Amino acid sequence: MAKVAFIGLGVMGFPMAGHLKTKGGHDVTVYNRTAEKAAAWVEEFSGKSAPTPAEAAEGCDFVFVCVGNDDDLRQVTSGENGVLKSMKPGSVLIDNTTASAEVARELYEAAKAKGVDFIDAPVSGGQAGAENGVLTVMCGGDEAAFEKARPVIDAYARMVGLMGPAGSGQLTKMMNQICIAGIVQGLAEAVHFGKRAGLDIEKVVDVISKGAAGSWQMENRHKTMNQGKYDFGFAVDWMRKDLGIVLAEARSNGAKLPLTALVDQFYGDVQALGGNRWDTSSLLARLEK
Repeated sequence: MAKVAFIGLGVMGFPMAGHLKTKGGHDVTVYNRTAEKAAAWVEEFSGKSAPTPAEAAEGCDFVFVCVGNDDDLRQVTSGENGVLKSMKPGSVLIDNTTASAEVARELYEAAKAKGVDFIDAPVSGGQAGAENGVLTVMCGGDEAAFEKARPVIDAYARMVGLMGPAGSGQLTKMMNQICIAGIVQGLAEAVHFGKRAGLDIEKVVDVISKGAAGSWQMENRHKTMNQGKYDFGFAVDWMRKDLGIVLAEARSNGAKLPLTALVDQFYGDVQALGGNRWDTSSLLARLEK
């Protein structure tokens, strides 16, 4: 059992912190900007909460963070009441936020200056993966710190891998989002095409999902897409945030991402339809408007 803090109890962080308590068996203290959410977590999982990130992190062996963006991340780690104010030497800061590689490298250096290890560890698997404790975790950092943290991360993960030095986890997550953007757009166009052609989408997918066109998105989203239902996971607003990070990194490293840039614009069209909180499969909606 380790002493653990978890900062950020959104749709991902709430169940992830729960798995650290119930499956991992750790002593968990949580912090959330909205205190009511922290109180609800404490009631559900019989843990503890603290009024600031620094107080939650005090004396902890591992501190997890899962917040919205780079600015939020800086505030809860390096800010006036951030976790780095109180983390003890030899402890490990693990960031599950999907953020930029730049801020990951920045926090790695800030943590090292305090005698603390840092791992950028964005996740894939969505809300369902978080709730079921089967997330894929892509890590960047030092190998010794990764090996120390891995058994703790395992509480909410199906796959955990060290991708390279600080920032590599975030870069891997960017590749993940590039792949998803292209796959979902292709699936949306295929379903749209099939419906216009008068085909039975269920019958078609039952066949083509067993071949080279098969994917997680096809298996898990084609039915709801065909029904015009888009409330089953990762929101368009979040995807646009992630693709913005991807495209900024591409401008920095010279990568050419024409399809990703186009799909990002398509998600902008979905937002214009009022689909900010629809899931990412709602690319179909803009084709059928």
